[in-house]
Amino acid sequence: MKNSNRLCFACDLKDDPFLIAEYKKYHKAVWPEILKSIKDAGILNMEIYLCENRLFMIMEVSDNFKLEQKKHMDLENPKVQEWEKLMWDYQQALPKTNKNEKWIPMECIFKLDS
Repeated sequence: MKNSNRLCFACDLKDDPFLIAEYKKYHKAVWPEILKSIKDAGILNMEIYLCENRLFMIMEVSDNFKLEQKKHMDLENPKVQEWEKLMWDYQQALPKTNKNEKWIPMECIFKLDS
């Protein structure tokens, strides 16, 4: 897969072991409507990793995926809005993010080519 089809983002969770455990529990049973919205946007694969209270999300996307289109789709979807509101109970913005911004893009600074 070309590097341009992989997007990586970071977000923090509130540094509370109980909240982090609840957040992990939600992600063991993500709502079906959320999974559908992810796939409908052209996201082929998504993984979220946790280190202490820092989250890293890796998305592999189709050639026609557009992040702005995904944001618009999410704003139009009441179930996604419900999920996002719930997740804000657990998440917190990274320093220097814009208002209401959670997941911020990460810059690839190294890639091992085979």
